[in-house]
Amino acid sequence: MSERTDALQRLRGAHEAAVLGELRRSGALSRSELMKRVGLSRTTLFRIVSDLLERRAVVEQPTPQDGPRRNGRPPLEIALNAHGAELIGIDLRRDQIQVVIANCAHEFVGRYSAPLSRAGEPEQAAAQAVAAVEELVRRESISLAPLQAIGLGLVGFVRDPASQVPHDMTPFAGQIAAALGERFGAPVRTDNNARLAALAEATWGAGRGLRNIVYLRWAHGVGGGLVVDGRLVHGAHGTAGEIGHTSCDPEGPPCHCGGRGCLEGAVSVPALLGACAARGAAVADADELTARAAEGDPVAVEVVREAAVTVGRTLAALAGHLDPECILVDAEPAALGGLVLDHVAEQVAALSLPAAARTIAVRPATLGADAAARGGVALLLHTASTAGGDPAGGGDPASAAAAAGPGAVPGC
Repeated sequence: MSERTDALQRLRGAHEAAVLGELRRSGALSRSELMKRVGLSRTTLFRIVSDLLERRAVVEQPTPQDGPRRNGRPPLEIALNAHGAELIGIDLRRDQIQVVIANCAHEFVGRYSAPLSRAGEPEQAAAQAVAAVEELVRRESISLAPLQAIGLGLVGFVRDPASQVPHDMTPFAGQIAAALGERFGAPVRTDNNARLAALAEATWGAGRGLRNIVYLRWAHGVGGGLVVDGRLVHGAHGTAGEIGHTSCDPEGPPCHCGGRGCLEGAVSVPALLGACAARGAAVADADELTARAAEGDPVAVEVVREAAVTVGRTLAALAGHLDPECILVDAEPAALGGLVLDHVAEQVAALSLPAAARTIAVRPATLGADAAARGGVALLLHTASTAGGDPAGGGDPASAAAAAGPGAVPGC
């Protein structure tokens, strides 16, 4: 692509972003009013609107009339297509898939979840992701014509740490992204799902309005994400935020990551169930563990308390380096509230540079099961804010956008 062609495409993208942005701010407008507000010539504005109509990002609708309508064709306004999918967020976990869709007005208009089987095989995982998107589109009568990009969250490494090319994806991530891109005809941006959940919490959740956040996802595995100075951190090899693979005991058992004594091996839900069993209390799953702990079962309470202290010590060390405003804890054990969070907060306060005159809040995350899927949408929007309005463009996610309602996505 020549420099001139590239520059023209970027200019066109900026014009489209200006038109769509004004419609998001102001609602439906006539062509003439839209032309005045965005400062484009009549020819350019009409061409941009024509293209947006063709791909169903916008629709024409009659202008509301106060009195009786006169003879002739009623004047028309341009409005965003509330039933058009502009951005899709997908979270592929070990055993579940979550999908969300944001329309052209940057509002979430659909959510869907389903069990995921054989998620370790990319072909099957990709096929189930495609099926989930298609089911959500069918249920909500959403058009995919305006689709601009897909944000995909996956468990584990997404960028290949062994590659000399910083943005090389692992084969698993690459195959799933390619399959989704081919099926839906849109670029796919992929990241670790815990990291995307951190971005979503910083954008709409418990970390909204803060610029420095540590996020911990604590469930079957243990992951996390770091937002530093308003930016999601990836690191030199794409492994930043892997809190679960901080070594708590260098002499501890080997971890699947290649390390030893990792936090995940000590406090993941399977580890907690194993700790209960070792103390003579058979516990079936995370729900039973939290229920027993909430009821005051001594074994469950002690196992959870010890895990919370271990988590708190690890987060205290991280807080000493990053100095966040807030630490967010997500997933099953956090549902116990103070039984977990109070112990984490105590360790953070006692061990993370206690001489410093500051308070680091420890809070539960608030977005729930579809946080990472919503983070896929946030990734696209924050990327667009650094790439001239193109959700598929390059660049890292920018800081969490400010003014947006609880159901809305911040504009680009």
